[in-house]
Amino acid sequence: MALDKFVLELIEDPTDHQPLTYVASENVLYNPRLRLAYEVRDAIAVLLPTEARSVDDAEHARLVGDPSGVTTGVART
Repeated sequence: MALDKFVLELIEDPTDHQPLTYVASENVLYNPRLRLAYEVRDAIAVLLPTEARSVDDAEHARLVGDPSGVTTGVART
């Protein structure tokens, strides 16, 4: 289940407070600066730093290059 557009406009990374990339095909929110992925469970973003997982080079390239990726936090710009 995809995240709501309104929610995507509000979400930012809890660690560096910058936008994330929502990769719908992988159902994750991704921080390419810190290489951290946050899971989305039942259309709820789990934005707890302790729940984030590190991403290796191959997964980073896949997530950054995924055409389903949408930048979050656009409401504040």
